[in-house]
Amino acid sequence: MQIKNVRKAGRVTACAISAALLFSNINMDVIAKEASGLPSAGIDYFLSSNATSVKNLKDEEDTQETTTPVTDSDFDSNSEPDSDAEEEAAASVSPTATAAASATATAAAVMASPMKELIPEKEEKVIEETVEASTTKTINQMERELENKREEKSFRSLVIAKVNDYVNVRSIPSEEGEILGKLYDKSVGEFISEDNGWYEIESGSVTGYVKAEYCVTGDDAVDLAKKVGTRIATVTTTTLKVREEPGLDATVLGLIPIDDQLLVTEELDGWVKVNIEEGDGYISTDYVTLSTEFVKAESKAEEEARLAKEAAERKAAQEAAARAERERRAKSSSSSSAGQEAPEPVYVAGSGSELGKSVANYACQFVGNPYVYGGTSLTNGADCSGFVMSVYKNFGVSLPHSSAADRSVGAAVNGLENAQPGDIVCYSGHVGIYVGNGQIVHASTSKTGIIVSNANYRSVLSVRRIF
Repeated sequence: MQIKNVRKAGRVTACAISAALLFSNINMDVIAKEASGLPSAGIDYFLSSNATSVKNLKDEEDTQETTTPVTDSDFDSNSEPDSDAEEEAAASVSPTATAAASATATAAAVMASPMKELIPEKEEKVIEETVEASTTKTINQMERELENKREEKSFRSLVIAKVNDYVNVRSIPSEEGEILGKLYDKSVGEFISEDNGWYEIESGSVTGYVKAEYCVTGDDAVDLAKKVGTRIATVTTTTLKVREEPGLDATVLGLIPIDDQLLVTEELDGWVKVNIEEGDGYISTDYVTLSTEFVKAESKAEEEARLAKEAAERKAAQEAAARAERERRAKSSSSSSAGQEAPEPVYVAGSGSELGKSVANYACQFVGNPYVYGGTSLTNGADCSGFVMSVYKNFGVSLPHSSAADRSVGAAVNGLENAQPGDIVCYSGHVGIYVGNGQIVHASTSKTGIIVSNANYRSVLSVRRIF
């Protein structure tokens, strides 16, 4: 019987201890929440239905480190606690509850510690593996591959003319339709629809119909587009260095100003091969934008406006050309009368306007003068576009100081074989003035200065006519 009573007393004691532990956990959880004064944030990991969460235990540890374990609610509301009262209150906390809280906190700390250690290691490992698998090089390669696929897909919707000269763009899918414009050979339009042997296209400012038999589209247009399109790199930095090899440590071959456009001959990983006056070189794709250019249709109204403008400019400039020629002859005559040998004049060859010939002759008298990057002086030094700009300024024409912009001035000339003296011949990152007989005068490089060269010494991007 005595043994039975002892066992019963033991069970009662165990129940009392369990109740005390549960009460202490609940009480401390309440105290921690009241001490913080803020709602919980984040995720709590609960051990059981009646256990304290890891987060709350951590909050309790922080509260015990930064505040006293007692709140004003433990005292009479009419009395102010002093330090002795606080010590007494702290001492009155149940040893059993304190031990239980310490044990629980220790267990939580043990559990939280590996979580703290393992999660950063896992994150760090994931980041490291991601960096290894996704380097900048790989990303750039993927972007280029996607861009090439998108571009090739867009080529399927092109309509490209394959004729000797041009095909008319008409208002309806019939030869009875009004002529709205011209789609020249190798010029490109966007496919809209097909109607009984006619393609409806949009090209430039023209929307109309062209005969399908004179054009290609779909799969046939993809390969042709790569041949007739001009791959261009437009400079996006103030001064771009063109290097002899694809690398930042390679020797600088030449300098190209912002917004200038270069002909791309090969695309590599992060670099493109381009053609400049100094030769073939390489530029980083970080400092250019790549695009493919096509010639578009010219509307009837645009053609009429262009022809009228050219006629008006020729007529308006004839007096300036005649005046410049008189001044040149006067200088030559005065030099001869003074006993000085007059410089031998340079005569241009080929047909064309008298004004264009005057421009070419005027430009040739500066042969031998220096090349200066960014310069515009015909005597002290100019770069290629500065040279062309300053020559035409003498004839009252204002041109941009940019070889890329020169590709849009004046009127388009269909090929070098149709060039006339005074025409502007545009290359990749370079420009010169046609003087006839298949030659140009241009500010070439810092080594050669202003010289006369064969016009076809490099690939010609376009020929523009001012006069």
